[in-house]
Amino acid sequence: MAQMGKTKNIVLGLAALMIAGSLTACDDGRSGAEGAAKQLASSLAALDVGSLAVDGKDAAAANEQLKAVFAALDPAKPSVESGAVKLDGDKASVPLNFTWKIGTAEWKYTSQAALKKSGDKWAVQWTTTLLEPDLKDGEVLDKTVTAPTRAEILGAGDSKLVSYRPVVYVGIDKTTIGAADPAASAAKLAQLVGVDEAAYVKQVQASGPQAFVSAITLRQDGRTITDQQIAAIPGARGIPDSLPLAPTRTFARAVLGTVAEASAEQIQKAGGAFKAGDVVGTGGLEEQYDAQLRGQDGVSIKARPQGMTDDQIKAAKPDPRRVLFAVDAKPGDPLKTTLDPRLQQLAEDTLAGVGPASAIVALRPSTGAVLAAASGPGSNGYNTAMLGQYAPGSTFKIVDSLALIRNGMTPDSKVECTPTITVDGRTFKNAEGYPESSLGSVALRDAFAHSCNTAFISSRDKVSQAQLESAATSLGVAVQAPKLGAEAFLGSVPGNADGTEHAASMIGQGKVLLSPLAAAIMAASVAHGAPVSPQLVLNPASVSAGATTTASGPPSSSALPSAPASDKPVTPAEAAALGDMMRAVVTSGHAGFLASVPGAPVGAKTGTAEFGNENPPKTHAWIVAVHGDLAVAVFVEDGGLGATTSGPLLKSFLTAAG
Repeated sequence: MAQMGKTKNIVLGLAALMIAGSLTACDDGRSGAEGAAKQLASSLAALDVGSLAVDGKDAAAANEQLKAVFAALDPAKPSVESGAVKLDGDKASVPLNFTWKIGTAEWKYTSQAALKKSGDKWAVQWTTTLLEPDLKDGEVLDKTVTAPTRAEILGAGDSKLVSYRPVVYVGIDKTTIGAADPAASAAKLAQLVGVDEAAYVKQVQASGPQAFVSAITLRQDGRTITDQQIAAIPGARGIPDSLPLAPTRTFARAVLGTVAEASAEQIQKAGGAFKAGDVVGTGGLEEQYDAQLRGQDGVSIKARPQGMTDDQIKAAKPDPRRVLFAVDAKPGDPLKTTLDPRLQQLAEDTLAGVGPASAIVALRPSTGAVLAAASGPGSNGYNTAMLGQYAPGSTFKIVDSLALIRNGMTPDSKVECTPTITVDGRTFKNAEGYPESSLGSVALRDAFAHSCNTAFISSRDKVSQAQLESAATSLGVAVQAPKLGAEAFLGSVPGNADGTEHAASMIGQGKVLLSPLAAAIMAASVAHGAPVSPQLVLNPASVSAGATTTASGPPSSSALPSAPASDKPVTPAEAAALGDMMRAVVTSGHAGFLASVPGAPVGAKTGTAEFGNENPPKTHAWIVAVHGDLAVAVFVEDGGLGATTSGPLLKSFLTAAG
């Protein structure tokens, strides 16, 4: 048995040797050639062939040529794939499929590589056409990028909100400074234009002898720094140009955003889509719709003689360069919005003297069009109008009243307005100066008109917190805004709250939050007789067009119900009752000063919302109003009483709005 096993092993061993021999005999070298082709493609994609076996040129020299040819395309690198290998004895050929992504353009071409076997290795036959089929010896690539015209942002009636307007780049031109001290000139210019002197001097000193170092960009219209003042400083000059700008530096800035050269952070974040010198949007609609507004760069890739300078090429006749690839620039598409430039400017002018953060939002109830969304100077560039998150105070009694009406009450139903009311040990009271003559058993309409906190809190058992939430969504708040086209906070109303928190909700405090935009939507829904879904952008080309925010998070598509979102939208009859109560605020309540506003009768609701831990507490000032086909919300952070602070601002706006 042992002998038989030994014989069997010998036979198997011989069979294995015979099989191995036959495989070696049948191997025509294809696998080696294919491996070499893949390695070549991988090395070209990495723009590094220093480790390759190269025939016809030193590997280091081939690597230097590779980098020189493609230097103008840096930092882009190609995708390179090897095709089917054609074998001819110790020689092989293989197509190499190149794909370059240059900005938004894609350049594709196929070159041919020749391989030669030496011993057991395959080496690439180095030629210039390996890198690009039309490239000649002694040529490198040249890239020219042509930026398209950035599109405008338009307002109501296609008015130009952001368009190209003349500017002047003011800076030090080191080619004209002569024998003057660059640091001294930089210091004088910084003082003249009001920029950081030390930082600008350092920037000028660090720049090269041919540099123009910009200190500031001034609007041509209305600039107070003259050409003569600039020219009086050695090396200083102004270069005329144009930039996409709003009518004024502050006009709707928080909503529209700005346009400027891409920062290093933006360039890095864009992953090659931006380069130094590109003009891009920052903040607001300019950033959200940057791709739509910016358009697509034009790209031209040319072959040029290596070593020839730009000046020599410009002087040469004819142009020695040859076009290998070109894509025309594609202008951006204008972004159309509903903003009314007159009302937006009026809102900003109305808030010009307000110190704290503030906002005025105006809507068209019939369409939901956002006509103005102004944030005052105290907002320091923040979009308080659309993103602010504040307790709405007594303006939320519009929601309370709808919930009470749905549970059987009418504007004439009686409620108890007492000086104070205590819930679970916490005492609530009316606003300072509440008239004693309005205390007692009063109609819901009167409690609303005079904003009796205790009357609404005493009615808390008649409506659940869930019913308050439902009433809010019925009026278009705390829901999504699929037509808005911009980031916004549309409110947060908790569906569950007990005890003092539910009581606080009845006067628009606790965890109830609205933005000025949401408050205007609430009033607009009363005027419209149905939930209003706001619209700002008319032609969005972005998937983020319907973005809204939750009370505490980023834009979300699922955290809020869909607009109009309520399974029980406000009805015309309910809205009429609410409108009757809002009118009473003007005819017999806190907002009598609005009775003199010309035109359609004004309905309103004031609001004073406590915040912080001080005693007495600080308060935000609110007022919302409807005036014909116009709904407006006015908000002043830490502004005291709504009637005395926000009220006069609203009256001024409505009177001038006409």
